[in-house]
Amino acid sequence: MKKNLSIFFVLTGFLWLMAAGASDTSWQQAEQNAAQSQRAVQFCRRFAHGWLVHADPRSGLIPRNLTADAYWNAKDAAADNYPFIVLTAHILDDHFLKKIATEILAREEKLTSRLDSLPDDFLFATQSFRTEKPDLDEITFGAAEYAKDGLMPISEWLGASPWLERMKQLTRDVFKHAAYDTRAGKIPSLNVEVVGDLLQVTCRLYWMTGDEEYKTWAFRLADQYLLHSSLLERDRLGLRDHGSEIIGGLSEACFLASHQDPERWRRYRPRMRAVLDRVLETGTNPDGLLYNAINPGTGEVLSKGLADTWGYVFNAYLTIASIDNDPRYREAAERALSNIHKYKDYDWENGSADGYADSIESAINLLNRIPSESASGWVDQAMEFIFNKQRYDGILEGWHGDGNSARTALMWALAKTQGITASPWRDDLRLGAARLPDGTVQVFITVEWPWSGRLRFDRTRHRDQIYLPLDYPRINQFPEWFTVSAVQKYEVKVGEEPPRVVEGVDLYEFPLILKANEPILLTAKIHQDPAAPKLRTMKYTPRSRRAAVAWQKELRSKLFGLLKMDDLLKAKIPFDARLITSEERPEYIYQEFEFNSTPGRRIKAIVTTPRTGTPPYPAVVSIHGHGGSRYVVYDRSNVYKGFAAELAETDY
Repeated sequence: MKKNLSIFFVLTGFLWLMAAGASDTSWQQAEQNAAQSQRAVQFCRRFAHGWLVHADPRSGLIPRNLTADAYWNAKDAAADNYPFIVLTAHILDDHFLKKIATEILAREEKLTSRLDSLPDDFLFATQSFRTEKPDLDEITFGAAEYAKDGLMPISEWLGASPWLERMKQLTRDVFKHAAYDTRAGKIPSLNVEVVGDLLQVTCRLYWMTGDEEYKTWAFRLADQYLLHSSLLERDRLGLRDHGSEIIGGLSEACFLASHQDPERWRRYRPRMRAVLDRVLETGTNPDGLLYNAINPGTGEVLSKGLADTWGYVFNAYLTIASIDNDPRYREAAERALSNIHKYKDYDWENGSADGYADSIESAINLLNRIPSESASGWVDQAMEFIFNKQRYDGILEGWHGDGNSARTALMWALAKTQGITASPWRDDLRLGAARLPDGTVQVFITVEWPWSGRLRFDRTRHRDQIYLPLDYPRINQFPEWFTVSAVQKYEVKVGEEPPRVVEGVDLYEFPLILKANEPILLTAKIHQDPAAPKLRTMKYTPRSRRAAVAWQKELRSKLFGLLKMDDLLKAKIPFDARLITSEERPEYIYQEFEFNSTPGRRIKAIVTTPRTGTPPYPAVVSIHGHGGSRYVVYDRSNVYKGFAAELAETDY
């Protein structure tokens, strides 16, 4: 009977898809993707609930592992496990998980900070620090890991949030307590893993905030390891987790230098290329995958196991390729990705799910930029290993590495939905999407119980939240798939309803009502208006307040980028106005001021205030032309006819 029912459901599903119209194969793919994303969502929610059951009842913090001393620490519990409870909560829009995740952050800041904001191990049995005295190197290591592996992926997804503030706080205090003198200046650590962590964090914090201090710190670290010393002079270069971070970090510093300090990039370039070339020469197997470690001087392979974080290193190759136009580096990444399918059931990390999680993440990040059908199939197959590790209570292996599996499952789910999420994303909801060659996205969504909520289409987070000039490949990012511009118009078709044209901002929170077991097919594509003018593609048109604010933000972002003034979008520049001169004139007061224009430049302006009339006065900015000055608009003898003086005399 069960077999006959299964055949019935398969046949009715096929007939339903046939009736749906064009591109049946892609609709089938969207439905299959929906089933896969549902598994990932259920997996992540079970993981979050499973670990929260073991939270310390007094502090509220989760333990580093479930098999030894119960304590919270920064480099493990905070870096690898807790962040993916946070991201599970926010990606699934789970109200209760979000409240718990936020509370844990507050408790962690209050209870574990030991050197200023820097956290130390917190032992549950004593409700105090695990060691009598702080160890600066260990505390620095923990803070760097927490910032890079934990707070950075949260901040890449959420943008401004309490977690971003925590990352900024930790980074500032790590450099405040920097204890190692080098030729480049004081740095917090000589451990290349920590340096790699901090390179990634400081580079991205600079883009996110525009704060010059982060750039200074990033270049100090990169100067030390590219100009004053070399990774090639070391007797060991790790290419897997805990060693490869330095390569990714240096590539981010190179990207930063190429946009902000071309002369520095000119000096970095041959040193960075030498490292990448040596790794390709001595550190890859015949399929282009990376060994765990090499001696860069002798070329000896020190550990012949394959690095589960192979994609982390190839991110660096793609990043340098994006600024250096060297096809060899992209080809190296393509070669590894095209051969990964040969490593079905490979034991990446002594049977642990964590090794699979890192290797799958490696592939997903590269697949976002390099299509490969064989690699996609390998990812789907490899996810089964992780899913099969989870116990009925949500726990996988009972140590902090469980969180990395949740991270990878979230990435996989977003790849299956083209970055679209549901609010709320319940366990019974199946959401999947497929992309057509013309850019149209086809979305399949169904539920077992009635659902009323919103579909949340992704945006260009790298530009709108992080202010990157380019979405360069990097560790701990959640790739962008189908992204929606706030001010672009889209044609959306829901089921049998006629198509409608909406603003992109409307797709960030697109309302939808679903009946139980009645799937909805939705398509979205850029609206092509044949009557639209070819120029002024972002011109202002009447729209809602919310859409107007989104238009303004996106226009500023694009305009400032074209003018190479991106830093002014995020820099917090104090006005700091100072009066230079003041003169009483018959109808107005004539004053000259100086104030900050950019982080490194002050400019002068004339301000005239009426002596009659009632404030507040209407204001006019009187701009002179090229070659003029602030004085000429008050001079009645030139081409400007003193128009500013005329305005000032009539109470402007």
